[in-house]
Amino acid sequence: MDELNQSTEAAAGGRRSRGERGAAGRRASRAGGGPGVPMPYITRKIGVYDVLDEEGLALIEANADLILEEIGIEFRDDPEVLDLWAKAGADVRGPQVHFPKGLCRELLKTAPREFTWHARNPARNVHIGGNATVFAPVYGPPFVRDLDGNRRYATIEDFRSFVKLAYMAPSIHSSGGTVCEPVDIPVNKRHLDMVYSHIKYSDKPFMGSVTAPERAEDTIAMCKLVFGHDFVENNCVTLNLINANSPMVFDETMVGALKVYARHNQACVVSPFILAGAMSPVTVAGTLTQILAEVLAGAALTQLIRPGSPVLFGTFAASISMQSGAPTFGTPEPSLVSYGAAQLARRLGLPFRTGGSLCGSKVPDAQAAHESANTLNTTLLAGTNFVLHAAGWLEGGLVSSYEKFMIDQDQLGMMQRMAEGIDLSESGQALDAIREVGPGSHYLGCAHTQANFQTAFYRSPLMDNNSFEQWEIEGEKRIEERANTLCRSWLDSYEAPPLDPVIDESLLAFIKERKDSMADAFT
Repeated sequence: MDELNQSTEAAAGGRRSRGERGAAGRRASRAGGGPGVPMPYITRKIGVYDVLDEEGLALIEANADLILEEIGIEFRDDPEVLDLWAKAGADVRGPQVHFPKGLCRELLKTAPREFTWHARNPARNVHIGGNATVFAPVYGPPFVRDLDGNRRYATIEDFRSFVKLAYMAPSIHSSGGTVCEPVDIPVNKRHLDMVYSHIKYSDKPFMGSVTAPERAEDTIAMCKLVFGHDFVENNCVTLNLINANSPMVFDETMVGALKVYARHNQACVVSPFILAGAMSPVTVAGTLTQILAEVLAGAALTQLIRPGSPVLFGTFAASISMQSGAPTFGTPEPSLVSYGAAQLARRLGLPFRTGGSLCGSKVPDAQAAHESANTLNTTLLAGTNFVLHAAGWLEGGLVSSYEKFMIDQDQLGMMQRMAEGIDLSESGQALDAIREVGPGSHYLGCAHTQANFQTAFYRSPLMDNNSFEQWEIEGEKRIEERANTLCRSWLDSYEAPPLDPVIDESLLAFIKERKDSMADAFT
């Protein structure tokens, strides 16, 4: 014990002896020992927040049509796609495709407004679209900030740990995709281990690989070993992130992955990756116009390949510091972009993806909390259907943080409660409680409170709302420390969901065969 804690112990004196037993119980409760009751995907009972009126929406849609027709969208190094567009009536000039007004919207009439994303455990299936909101963890960071406070490159063991945490987190509905980049495995082989980890260590729905068309094909092959060939061809079992290379380019990697997934009836999340001021105009309206044009072109392509295949209107929008060029998060302009893009998606009839718990902070501190809260509240109020980066994001997406993951998943639980709206049932109206208590008394002992106190308010496993003295007695722990303890407890208590041994063996055999077929590559 350090000198500060020794003096604290002395100052606590009799307080500690009187409160020791209760404090120990509270510490044990907060330490966790495992997650709570799983929460189903959100079915929102609260309204959405609109920032654009009909005139504003029509203006942006008209401007997007002008971009598609006059400037066009580039599809690089894919003659098949260019041929498809030409046959559909587009004006193809080299890699540049110019779209007659209304062509993309007409093609998108075959895309489903809502669909089911199947998990290997049917009880974990989620709904995409409508009033549903699905949370998935951070995606893509090459680094982790581990439980010993180190910032280092991620490994496959980190990947497995984050999949386990996402499986255990009650408020997370998908184990996600590239929850971190396991750099200890060759680039051309790591996708096999990542997809297998999602299947082995979780039974929630997962995302597939998009870093090369052949890796997308491997994902489909593994899905068919789990779900069966016909089931995969007729149902969505994986979502896949297809980023536009903004401004107004789809490169051969993303187009190749999109084609694979669309052909097999799997959902593509077509998401322009926007850092406004660098990859789109500095204005909200200009950014929204470019986003809509890019999504229209990319999403419509999925319907050219297979009409009826599921596709989401996605956007990842941040601004940049005009002083340093670094991305910024939790600021007003990206929130306005998210709100406006959500309205455009609803008018187009596509499920919507945006937001998360985004921040630029290097550690899970007050900056991380403020920026993440600003982004997450916007995400919910926009009416987002699929939320990537909902937990664990740090340092502008360069880092997956264990402690931040635990703090974020707690916040997601609060969002779940928020989305339930106001209970107007007889119990919710609480007239019996008001009659019983009357003027000048209190509600602590009344029958209604006694019957409802355990579920009346969201109970956080991490927030400390005790007195200063109690916090002092319990070790003066910051939330990061409490998150660290809870995370260790979850990982220690993790139990894998059952997986049919025959399926497991077939997956491992497939992985071995694929790895043996190619030399290691680290670029």
